[in-house]
Amino acid sequence: MHNAQYPIGRFQMPADISSDAIEKAIVTISNFPKKLLELYSPLGEEQLQWTYRQGGWNIAQLIHHCADSHMNSFIRCKLALTEDKPYIKPYMENLWAQGTDYSPKTTSASLRILEGLHHRWSLLLRSLDQKEVRRMYIHPEHQSEFSLAQTILLYDWHCRHHLMHIEIAIQNQGQH
Repeated sequence: MHNAQYPIGRFQMPADISSDAIEKAIVTISNFPKKLLELYSPLGEEQLQWTYRQGGWNIAQLIHHCADSHMNSFIRCKLALTEDKPYIKPYMENLWAQGTDYSPKTTSASLRILEGLHHRWSLLLRSLDQKEVRRMYIHPEHQSEFSLAQTILLYDWHCRHHLMHIEIAIQNQGQH
């Protein structure tokens, strides 16, 4: 039995981040919209309300959350590349997930956002050199600095984490 909240485990930041790990993570980020669309395409509106665990977000909320989270991460990357250790703005993801824009009826809009965003994000990430991946931003919620290399690995995990949530919801047909 897997942990439904963290089916691929909690994110663990490696002490040393290799170029190969970064490239592998960029491939995951690049392929995310396609994999998400493959899971989404056969689903109807009722199925988009399935959850992966009791009290967890439904499939529609997961898709909208990924669009919001990944937009924020893309902007954080751009800020780190254009400013010296900028403070980023955190957001209340649980409150965002309760918004009316998180409806099953609007998931196709978030899928389109993710497709365009990940195309641009992948181009940006692939263009970074060794100096640029070490650029930092400061996350005030954690009171710590994050490098772009760390962010790339975190979002590799984030993509796989939420894809697995959706797979679990589909496999269990929303039953826990």
